[in-house]
Amino acid sequence: MRSLDDLDRVMKEYGLYLRLERGLSDNTREGYMRDVSRLLAWLTGEVRQLRDVTIDTLRLYLGDLHDVGIAVRSQARIVASLRSFFGYLSMEGYLPGNPAELLETPRLGLHLPEVLTVGEIDSMIAAIDCSKEECRRDRAMMEVLYGCGLRVSEMTGLEISRTYLDDGFLVVLGKGDKERMVPMSETSVEEVREWLKDRSRMKVKPGDENILFLNRRGGRLTRQRAFQIVKGLAEAAGIRKSISPHTLRHSFATHLLEGGANLRAIQQMLGHESIATTQIYIHLDASTLRSDILAYHPRNLR
Repeated sequence: MRSLDDLDRVMKEYGLYLRLERGLSDNTREGYMRDVSRLLAWLTGEVRQLRDVTIDTLRLYLGDLHDVGIAVRSQARIVASLRSFFGYLSMEGYLPGNPAELLETPRLGLHLPEVLTVGEIDSMIAAIDCSKEECRRDRAMMEVLYGCGLRVSEMTGLEISRTYLDDGFLVVLGKGDKERMVPMSETSVEEVREWLKDRSRMKVKPGDENILFLNRRGGRLTRQRAFQIVKGLAEAAGIRKSISPHTLRHSFATHLLEGGANLRAIQQMLGHESIATTQIYIHLDASTLRSDILAYHPRNLR
């Protein structure tokens, strides 16, 4: 298998392939190269080598793009770019296969993410194997992702010094390095307390002493590992929906709205700058929405 150590050389070769063999226009070729360069920058800290990239790694990347508001049309172009790049690496013998080959293309139009029921979330938590040393960490992680509606990057970056369990809230560092206070449920507080007991007995890697969620080697938990944990729990619980950590955040917001929470309060909890983002992000069943309107509209209050 050919070496991927010199990525600059590989990228130059790929650019020539796009121009000479694929015959792409300058604009299209530059777009493909730009998409791949952004992925390579994102991969830093996620995987050790390019050959470690899997389809789940790429799905996590696309989930991050969705979180920051990249348009669905742009996401579809990025998927085409990634299929082309990894297909080239496979064809040239750099990789044994193309991890992007089965990557789903986002459908144009309104896309509503999957929503889990409370029962399904409970089933995922119940599926955690408590014979393993990661049991309490995974329970705390699930409760924080769902109970606080955090982005996976916010969860992996949580600091102990900003986790105020006695007062029941977290201080989260969100997009654009903006901080926000997020209240915790009693269950979240309890599970984090239990995890901290286990964590106190671990040998922590230098630099990660203040990081709340750690892997078994004492380093901070990565987003990719969190993705794998959540997906594995969904499979263990027999849930056939397409699941990621983002699904828990979306379910949290949906359940709050269905329970009667104010849209502005949900906006603040999620860290959305615009209320419009929250309105698009939250899905309500059309029939439920219609029945609520009919029930409370003054014209129907006789």
